Amino acid sequence: MSNQEVRQKGALAKQAAQKLSIISTSIKNAALDKMAAALEANSKIIIAANLVDLEAGKKKGLSSALLDRLTLSEKRIQEMIAGLNTVKKLPDPIGETINEWKRINGLKIKKIRVPLGVIGIIYEARPNVTADSIALCLKAGNAVILRGGSDAINSNIAIAKAMADAAYSARIPQGSIQLIEDTNRETAEELMQAREFIDVLIPRGGKNLIQTVVQKSRVPVIETGEGNCHAYVEKTADLKMALEIVINAKCQRPSVCNAIETLLVDEAIAEKFLPQIKACLNERQVELRGDEKSRRILPCLKPATQEDWRTEFLALILAVKVVSGIDDAIAHINKYGTKHSETIITKDKKAAAKFQAEIDAAAVYVNASTRFTDGFEFGFGAEIGISTQKLHARGPMGLAELTSYKYLIEGNGQVRK
Repeated sequence: MSNQEVRQKGALAKQAAQKLSIISTSIKNAALDKMAAALEANSKIIIAANLVDLEAGKKKGLSSALLDRLTLSEKRIQEMIAGLNTVKKLPDPIGETINEWKRINGLKIKKIRVPLGVIGIIYEARPNVTADSIALCLKAGNAVILRGGSDAINSNIAIAKAMADAAYSARIPQGSIQLIEDTNRETAEELMQAREFIDVLIPRGGKNLIQTVVQKSRVPVIETGEGNCHAYVEKTADLKMALEIVINAKCQRPSVCNAIETLLVDEAIAEKFLPQIKACLNERQVELRGDEKSRRILPCLKPATQEDWRTEFLALILAVKVVSGIDDAIAHINKYGTKHSETIITKDKKAAAKFQAEIDAAAVYVNASTRFTDGFEFGFGAEIGISTQKLHARGPMGLAELTSYKYLIEGNGQVRK
C-alpha cells in the first residue's frame, strides 16, 4: 500500500511540477491568499485534529520539547497565516535574470532562475512545517510531497487538505501539493529512493532522522538543522547585554534548533559573570553543567561530561565552560558545533571580526541572540529549513534556495570550430 501511495502521488507531483514551473505570479499569489483564508476558516478543525495528536503523544510519553513542537494554537495558526502573507509579498524568483553577457562570437547568454521541480520533505512532529513548506514550494514554482511523522498525522492531514483545496480552487495544477498519509518507516525509505519523481529531498527533524535520510537517500539531500549552538561572552562584553542575550538564546524557546546549548565565558570575567547568569537561569529552572574551571567558581554545578559538549539538549539544560580567550572559544565551537548558529558578546571590534571570520557556521552573530536564525526573522517569510551544509544552500532557506538555474543561449547561426 505504501509503495503504491508513494508512486501514485510521486507521478502526480511530477506532472504538476511541469505546469507549475510556468504558472504566473498572479495565480500563485491568489493561491497563497486563498490558502491563508483556508487556514483561518479551518482553524478549529485543525486545532481539534492537533488535540488528538497531542493526547496520543502524551500517552506515548513524548518529551516536553516534542510536545511543544507538536502543539498548535490560535496564535501559532496566526503565525502560519502571517508566513503565507509574507511569502505572497516577496518577489517571485522564477524567471529572474541572475546574469547575462555576450561572447566574442556573438552568442548572447542569459542565466535565469528556475524551480527545482518536485521537493520531498520528510519531517517529524512540527505541523507548522506543513504550511511553511507548501507556501514556499508553491511560490518558487515547485510541487511538494510531504511525509510527516505519525505524531502529527492528524494535524498534517487537516492543514494539507485545507491548503491544497484552496490552492486548486485558485487554478494551481492538481497534484502540486501531496501528503503521504502512510507513516510507516518503509514509506519514508521509499521516498528516499524515488529518484524518478523527486528532484531534491529535505529532512527536518532531529539528528537521527537527518542522518538516516543523508545515509539512505538516492535522491539528492539538503541537510538541515541539528543545532548545537554556542554563546561566547568575551572579556570586554557588556555584562548586562550578555545576560539578556544568553537568557533569550537559552530560555525563550529551548526546544528549537537555534537555542544555545553551551555557554563559553572568558576567564577574565568568569568570577563576576557566572554568579550573575546562574542567578538568572535559576529563576528560569535551567540546569547548568559546568567544566572544572566553572565549578571552582560555582561548586554547586553538575559536572559536564564530554558528551555534553556535543549534545543538542532541546531543553532547559545548558553546558558551561570557562575559556582562556577567543582562540580557545573558537576552537571549542569549531570542534563541537553543528555549523548552525553561534554568537559572541563583545565590545571589541577586532574580536568580533575574528569570531565572524573564523567560526564555521551558517549564521555567526555579534551581540545578538542566536534565536534570530529563522526565515521569518531574516525577511524570507516562512522557511523550508535551516541548512547546515555548504552546497547549494546554507542557513535559513527561503524562496531563492528552492530554485536552480538554467542558461538561455541565443545565436544567429554560430557553429563551433
